Amino acid sequence: MAENTLNPAQLAAVHHLDGPCLVIAGAGSGKTRVITQKIARLLQAGYQSKQIAAITFTNKASQEMRERAKHLIGARAAKDLVISTFHSLGVRILRQEGTLVGLKEQFSILDSDDVLGLLRDAGGTVDANQAKSWQWTISLWKNQGLTPKQAMMIAKDDNERAAAAVMERYQERLAAYQAVDFDDLISLPLRLLESNPEARGRWQDQLRYVLVDEYQDTNAVQYDLLKQLVGKRAMFTAVGDDDQSIYGWRGATIENLKRLPVDFPQLKVIPLEQNYRSTGAILRAANNVIAINPKLFQKTLWSDFGDGDPVKLIEADGEEHEAERAVSLIQALMADGKAKEFKQFAILYRANHQARIFEQALRRAEIPYKVSGGQSFFDKSEIKDLCAWLRLLVNQDDDPAFLRAITTPKRGIGHQTLGALSQFSGRWKCSMFESLFAESLATVMTTRALGSLHEFGRYITDLEFKAKTTSGNKEAKALLLEWLKDIGYEQHLYDNEENEKVAAARWNNVLDFVDWVAKRCGGEITQDSGSQFESEKQTVLQVAQTISVILSMAERGDEQDQVTLTTLHASKGLEWPHVFLASVNEGLLPFKADDEEMTAQRLEEERRLMYVGITRARTTLAVSTLRRRKKSRELVMGIPSRFITEMRLNENEVKEDPREKLKRLRETFAAKGAASTAAQAAEGKKA
Repeated sequence: MAENTLNPAQLAAVHHLDGPCLVIAGAGSGKTRVITQKIARLLQAGYQSKQIAAITFTNKASQEMRERAKHLIGARAAKDLVISTFHSLGVRILRQEGTLVGLKEQFSILDSDDVLGLLRDAGGTVDANQAKSWQWTISLWKNQGLTPKQAMMIAKDDNERAAAAVMERYQERLAAYQAVDFDDLISLPLRLLESNPEARGRWQDQLRYVLVDEYQDTNAVQYDLLKQLVGKRAMFTAVGDDDQSIYGWRGATIENLKRLPVDFPQLKVIPLEQNYRSTGAILRAANNVIAINPKLFQKTLWSDFGDGDPVKLIEADGEEHEAERAVSLIQALMADGKAKEFKQFAILYRANHQARIFEQALRRAEIPYKVSGGQSFFDKSEIKDLCAWLRLLVNQDDDPAFLRAITTPKRGIGHQTLGALSQFSGRWKCSMFESLFAESLATVMTTRALGSLHEFGRYITDLEFKAKTTSGNKEAKALLLEWLKDIGYEQHLYDNEENEKVAAARWNNVLDFVDWVAKRCGGEITQDSGSQFESEKQTVLQVAQTISVILSMAERGDEQDQVTLTTLHASKGLEWPHVFLASVNEGLLPFKADDEEMTAQRLEEERRLMYVGITRARTTLAVSTLRRRKKSRELVMGIPSRFITEMRLNENEVKEDPREKLKRLRETFAAKGAASTAAQAAEGKKA
């Protein structure tokens, strides 16, 4: 978008280069456009591409920003821009400076499943739910910048004290394995820049201007990292919206918005209030709701799109009835021609479990849908286990794959042995697998431990040879099943699951994966016009070499014509022409468990979540409330959410009677059927 099409507030944000700037970007106000235009303005002002950093919160947002920048300033100028997530920037810093905080250059980054395995080991449990609880608590503490000792000091009860003790043992294992988790990708660079003036100076000189998107989602550690990167020069632009701060449960804090004017008194605040997404009726409802919250920065959204359709309020008898109403609404808008494709619709809800009823109703109506945020087949821990083994066959220098393979299933090799191996490989600057057969390794561990490591190394070498010389579907499947039997993977699943049905389901996933890999090894016979053809054969190792590419293609896929079902939290940053906001009832939205207190702070965040839901809609918005709802196994009276009253929907706005809507829908389809019959009869007479 050319600069001459920016509105006055956007122009002011783009051209402010004299000091720190906070852009309060309301929903749909064109914030990404402002960031990319500001990058172009910085280049005009003499900054080099490599001196400009734009930090986002998701890889998708980072990729979109890079594409927009490339379109605006050209591929050559965009190539050296530092456009990344906070975590990717953390990796970049640690790859260059990690030795200053005790990491070797090729340190490992553990994913969520790796972390859970390490926590189970540190806590001496096989209980996955307990490990997940520790993972959640420890992550929150790390996002607050706390060490294990500090966490122990603030622990409120026995559960938190136990988590703090596990945290200390967990950190010891991370250090021994030369590994970091995702939270460390922020906290370790922060510790480095705070404690090392030379490193801090290098990065402040390298990144002369920093832009941060979705600033309201930063946690305490990310804010402190930003301060270290910009230093006293304070050349940065933060873009965010206090009204869309909805991630407090994972450590994000609106306090960071409050701290900016205090820490940077020269801060220039510029609100973006013109909305380029929604109609006036939708924005009016959103403004009315969010006006109840205390305001850090004043703004009121408006648009040039006119009032549009009024917001619909739907009262449903229960969850099944609500799902039927959603289906009827989709069918009606399609029949009326207001919607052309199913992908123009989204059904938003507060919690994942609410999707099931909508899925059933959509399937009955034969309407295609996708559940956004659901777990991919390739994200399942058992599939990640097997992929780690295959990655190791391809690249023995892949330390994260090595650590996962050697500990899954367990083979009597403990964290002390692996810690000694990691330290040895770090000292000699080689991979952990390469270190297995170093003669001097015997000086740092027992003969028994060394024997176990050598046994694993020989097995990997042998398996790699077999994978390199085995091709074709049938032979590949036999090899893969033999490998799984050798390592006892099926028994491993049953030993680590309390529920046998869950273990059986996971084993079926493994068998599906074996079939998936084997088929890609080719060699299948097909018939065509009486002739037989054999598909091109590949070895197991060749397929393993391309597996990451295949997975990324399978994950991405093409955008299909489907209704989106998603939580309100996952909907942030997205938009659809037609939105159905489900189960807007007290206890659900705002959410409140029976044993929880609804504090003012929590209610404000729930109200911001409602605001986010409303502002996802471009053209039509339907808000549904339940007269009765299921709570555990009981049916209780549904109380409409206070947020519905706060929307202040006018009396002339439609309060939909579902029976009238269904009657009207039937009449529409009957009329279309009659017209089609008449047309066919007319054609018959002509014939």
